[in-house]
Amino acid sequence: MQNALKLPAPTQSRLACALGLALASQTTMAAAVDKPLELGVTTVDGQEDAQSPLPQPNSPKYTQPLRDIPQTITIVPETVIKQQNLLSLQNVLSTVPGITFNAGEGGGGYGDSINMRGFSASNDITIDGVRDSAQYSRSDTFNLQQVEVINGANSVYSGVGSIGGNINLVSKAPTLTDFNHLSAAVGTDSYKRTTADINHQIDDTTAFRLNLMAHSNNVSERDDVDYNRWGIAPSIAFGLGTDTRLTLSYLHQEDKNTPDYGVPFFQGGTLPGVKRSNFYGYNNVDEQDDQVNSLTAKLEHDFNDALKVSNLTRYSVTDQKATVNPPQGTWCLGSGVTAVGVKCSTPGKFTPSGPRGTVLDTQNTMLFNQTDLTSKFSTGFIDHTLVLGLTLSKERYDLDSGNAQRTANGGTYNYVPMDIRNPDSHYDGPQNYYRAGHNDGDLTNNAVYAFDTLKLDDHWEINGGARFERNEDKMVASTYTTNGKLLTQTTSENNEDLFSWRAGLVYKPVEAGSFYFAYSNSKTPSDATVNGSCLNALASADNCSVAPETAKLYELGTKWDLLNDKLSLTGSIFRNERTNYKVSSGDPLIPEQQLQGKARVDGVTLGASGLITKEWSVFANYTYLKSEVIQGVSDYVAETAGDPNKGNPLPFTPRNALNVWTTYDLSRDWQVGYGLTGQSAQRVDSTDADAHILVKGYFTHRAMVDYKVNRNLDLQLNVDNLFNKDYYTNVRGGSATTVGWATPGSGRSATLSANYNF
Repeated sequence: MQNALKLPAPTQSRLACALGLALASQTTMAAAVDKPLELGVTTVDGQEDAQSPLPQPNSPKYTQPLRDIPQTITIVPETVIKQQNLLSLQNVLSTVPGITFNAGEGGGGYGDSINMRGFSASNDITIDGVRDSAQYSRSDTFNLQQVEVINGANSVYSGVGSIGGNINLVSKAPTLTDFNHLSAAVGTDSYKRTTADINHQIDDTTAFRLNLMAHSNNVSERDDVDYNRWGIAPSIAFGLGTDTRLTLSYLHQEDKNTPDYGVPFFQGGTLPGVKRSNFYGYNNVDEQDDQVNSLTAKLEHDFNDALKVSNLTRYSVTDQKATVNPPQGTWCLGSGVTAVGVKCSTPGKFTPSGPRGTVLDTQNTMLFNQTDLTSKFSTGFIDHTLVLGLTLSKERYDLDSGNAQRTANGGTYNYVPMDIRNPDSHYDGPQNYYRAGHNDGDLTNNAVYAFDTLKLDDHWEINGGARFERNEDKMVASTYTTNGKLLTQTTSENNEDLFSWRAGLVYKPVEAGSFYFAYSNSKTPSDATVNGSCLNALASADNCSVAPETAKLYELGTKWDLLNDKLSLTGSIFRNERTNYKVSSGDPLIPEQQLQGKARVDGVTLGASGLITKEWSVFANYTYLKSEVIQGVSDYVAETAGDPNKGNPLPFTPRNALNVWTTYDLSRDWQVGYGLTGQSAQRVDSTDADAHILVKGYFTHRAMVDYKVNRNLDLQLNVDNLFNKDYYTNVRGGSATTVGWATPGSGRSATLSANYNF
């Protein structure tokens, strides 16, 4: 594997020490006269800045303000992230209803595994509009300005996939001002964190920004799970405030974490005797080491007020090595039977088997270039805002997989049974690594696109976009014997030309509000990602030559910016449907999969974000999702054996989901915050036999108190999962006949941050 920059341990220690001497800035919302902070507003040296508008999308593809974009877009600003102490991408997305999480496991690596509106979105993550396809845990928000969640099928914006939407992470960038935001925090469960956000104006047009982070913590109500990381993100911008601007930025982050697969999960709950704190892996073996290096250059030039161009180039390398021991094996309950009632010989014991000791050593390399030309002009009485774009990208994927817990000659180890109630999480068996396979993936994606907003008059606008892309992916998968000899090697290729588009009609009765109707679609080829592969010549599984899948979005909504653009209210009803996903043919004479699967999600979204009064702020969202499998098998199977999945809800798609975060300034010095996150029960599978198996819904609560010591220093206390709710996320399996696993949500925890601004 390719090694990226790594600071020596003494340097890391000095970095942590230097940060520890500092105390940080937390942006607060809606302050009084001496505390004038609002969504998207930062004060420096105690002086109030001019009020900023509500957060807006970062991408140049969006030609209008958020209020006039005909699609549901939820923006989580830095202020809300800091107030709630949301540290990871999963933490942030857990506050956005309609998003759920699967167990982070698979051939692509251990990491974020996301569902949006009932459909997988693990490969629909972008950073500053550039696809970030590696399967890893995006564990820290220290260099993020905001997180944008674009809901609904929309590959016209971000490329292949995006069935249920996509997630864009916006990085911090230099500005023409001077500020120093320093923070140090301690908390329960060995929580320690130091950060720095330093911006310095070098001259009238140049600025430098530096973000630093060092962090470690255990997890409340989880044994043997800990997280350690540090990161540095310098950036410099030239020509700020001029017609030509260049920004150079670099991100380096290293993680050393425990891959947590949680506890055994069966038919929607834990097995008898299982506590949420139990750890069924091996604390002396299980490890997840991530290293991210990303270098970005962004060049912008304004020819005049009506014409500008921007170019973003990024080279990134993401390395991950994980050794994992999922809780897979035989669970013999204390009564002497398994979970499904079969007699077993080791009552009260868990006998590990399956993928214990699995090693996944991956590297994702990406080179990306995107150019956008924005022009404003008129044709007759119609005003246009036109964006023309070109993207060129090349990705490389390498995976070494094997097992680190083999005997000396490569044989399978007979694991010692664990006590289900009190597992011994220390591994004393042999530790010999044997490589079992290697995957090489190459993906090239080139695209051209156009977006135009046609303003017909003060009340009517038409919003449209189209994208044409060429997606070429090749995967070479090799397997090896225990003596290192090549056993098999298969090559799969999938090359597709893809066209996606969207159109929206916007009616603005007044400047502050809009009503809209929009249609958009997405295209997903059989091999959409660099770490995926298609299959060749397997009965009922051949899909390399199958045409792309299609998803469609129909949405009717309204958006209003009220109280002098301080409060945003949104609402929509929508249908998001997969019209032709792949299913097995079921016919032994037809090896190709068939594009005959159909599923849809009908829903409602409501949102409120901003200031209700000068003292009271809110960030709240609600989603209602009614999902249904329209057809879950091929026409051949439906005609010969029926369709048992028809009419069933989609897995991991709760009907109701809600998040509320609100703060109130009690005085010039005191601010309090309260948050509520909840969702209703969700299915673990769409098969008819599992119709009754549900993961229970839950509500969790969080609270915050902020005390302004003086104009520069404030102290912030956060308590998460206030009532210590026992709930489960990241579910895998656990259906009618198979014991799966699920990750318990973190128990009650508290952190105290000292934040210093100067």
